[in-house]
Amino acid sequence: MIQLNLPEQFTTERLLLQRLRYEDAEEIFYTYASKPEATHYMSWPTHQSIDDTRSFIQYATWAWKEGTDFSYTIRLKENNKLIGSLGLVNEQGKIQFGYIFSPTYWGKGYATEACRKTMEILQRQRNIFRIGTFVDADNIASIHVLDKCGFREEARLSNWMRFPNQGNHPKECIVFILPLSGRE
Repeated sequence: MIQLNLPEQFTTERLLLQRLRYEDAEEIFYTYASKPEATHYMSWPTHQSIDDTRSFIQYATWAWKEGTDFSYTIRLKENNKLIGSLGLVNEQGKIQFGYIFSPTYWGKGYATEACRKTMEILQRQRNIFRIGTFVDADNIASIHVLDKCGFREEARLSNWMRFPNQGNHPKECIVFILPLSGRE
């Protein structure tokens, strides 16, 4: 297993990102995981109960220890209010990431801020050979965030992913990668 040395918490100018904890379950559920507008483009179904969120946190705690998935809550530094989360999947040094925010906090630059700082941290990891993600081609807001963070479009894939919160119909997706300078 390719090990990553990721911090349990880090900050940006306005945000605190910290490892997911069991105590976060209710905030996560009510802030975004149960909101259809927030989960519309997610690869996982909208949480129907707090138990769904607790099950995810149980998985996230196990996966962090295994070094395969690193999930962070995103909070405002000024008042510690939970506004979203960010996750990193480690597949032997190939990183796939994603994020979600409460609709209340869309359009304020938080996703770009969290993404930029996370990518800085990842680029300092020696064992990473690829950083990428994919988005529904209709997810214009996330496409803009990725563009601002230095990602480039690698491919468009027709009928590539079924999103459970969009009727499970295959959708066109765009694969993005972050160029890693000096690496093959």
